[in-house]
Amino acid sequence: MGLFGFGGKEKKEKMSWSKISSEKELDEAIALSHEKPVMLFKHSTRCSISSMALSRIESEWGFSQEEIVPFYLDLIAHREVSNAIASKLNVFHASPQMIVVKEGKSVMDASHNEIRASLVKELV
Repeated sequence: MGLFGFGGKEKKEKMSWSKISSEKELDEAIALSHEKPVMLFKHSTRCSISSMALSRIESEWGFSQEEIVPFYLDLIAHREVSNAIASKLNVFHASPQMIVVKEGKSVMDASHNEIRASLVKELV
């Protein structure tokens, strides 16, 4: 970054979350994955590691909505939806967790300190 915060850093796409709070919205996100990849982020609002992972992915994010659509789940408020994600996508539950879905299937999942936007870049 340049002097006084000007220059030296390329402009990144601002992350625009779509929220999931029901199994119906989860099914819609999975259906969307047949058109373009989606990323599901399961966030525990009571966990500092989850907050750090959320901040990291938001600061590293550089994708447009045409490349991949990010979805956010507050798993404390919507535990049943978190359980449905594990069941429908055949992934082991973790918190925090980032799951990339293509064609209705999980193609990558990461948890805790492994959560990075660079993992998504390899799949988009």
